[in-house]
Amino acid sequence: MPEDWFRLNNPDQLDTPTLVVYLDRVQRNLAQLTASIDDVARLRPHIKTHKSAEATRLMMSAGIHKFKCATIAEAEMLAGCHAPDVLLAYQPVGPKAQRFLHLVQRYPHTRFSCLVDQYETARYLDELAAASGVTVTVFLDLNVGMNRSGIAPAAAFALYQQCAALPHLHVAGLHAYDGHIHEPDLAERTARCHAAFAPVEELIKQLQSSGFHPIVVAGGTPTYPIHAARLVVECSPGTFIYWDGGYGQAFVEQPFEPAALVLTRVVSLPTPTTLCVDLGHKAIASENTLDKRVTFLNAPELRPIGHSEEHLVLEAGPGHPYRVGDLLYGLPHHICPTVALYEQAVVIQHHQPVATWQTVARGRTLTV
Repeated sequence: MPEDWFRLNNPDQLDTPTLVVYLDRVQRNLAQLTASIDDVARLRPHIKTHKSAEATRLMMSAGIHKFKCATIAEAEMLAGCHAPDVLLAYQPVGPKAQRFLHLVQRYPHTRFSCLVDQYETARYLDELAAASGVTVTVFLDLNVGMNRSGIAPAAAFALYQQCAALPHLHVAGLHAYDGHIHEPDLAERTARCHAAFAPVEELIKQLQSSGFHPIVVAGGTPTYPIHAARLVVECSPGTFIYWDGGYGQAFVEQPFEPAALVLTRVVSLPTPTTLCVDLGHKAIASENTLDKRVTFLNAPELRPIGHSEEHLVLEAGPGHPYRVGDLLYGLPHHICPTVALYEQAVVIQHHQPVATWQTVARGRTLTV
């Protein structure tokens, strides 16, 4: 790859801050993913990273027909793309349960499913399904160590039986997300992943011996190579499509390429050694420490020292060459929440803007 792959031929036509997506790299990342598994039917990528219909359609063109999402808006966006199979990886409670049932009714061409981790929720979904004249498909959400949601695998067999007995529920299988496992060392990550998944394997055997045939959806991007080697699970990487600085540093065994950047300009030179750019909290994910927010590909020596809503202050050192108006190409440390800050992404091909992709599902509601 040439070192200046990211540079635009006519950058002045784009205001900043802006999100840009490099189409050729997106396509290569997608090709890398589909080539990395024995059967594309085992891929159920999470669409939280891109949240766009255009990226979804690229995946479908590559033979991917199962998807995972976290919000009703993302699920509806997928249904609007005629995605055949959509798992809402969330337990719908309160009004969200009713909204989920509306999706099932409004988009009959899509097979929707959702998560449950307690019987009360399952029973409520069963009641809503009965009133709507439909069957709701659910996966049991397992807590494999992240301690965010889910039921312990050791306690899941009884819940599986209870849910399977509900007349308007179809229990499709198990969901085991291990987002807490992200060690840079692949051997250590693999060992932790196997240990976390061992109780799931025991549960699978128990269910199979009782006549159940659970589908298992497991992992995210960090543990994708490990779960891809398990021939009995569906895998759910998400960040692969755009990649980012954080995963690029941590998971070097995965040969995906950065495919999305944020463009920003120098707007002020507050001191002889610092500069300020228009890349505030509202333009780049800022949940990490200052040194883990952005790296500038054309100015890697710049060091963030201050961040506020609309400004990022950078240490450039004495005698630096930067001037007001200079364009910087920023690689986000965490791309997923960064994308959600932008209404659209400008698509780049051959160093030129060629299209825009609306970040359709960045909000919480589309029509349902």
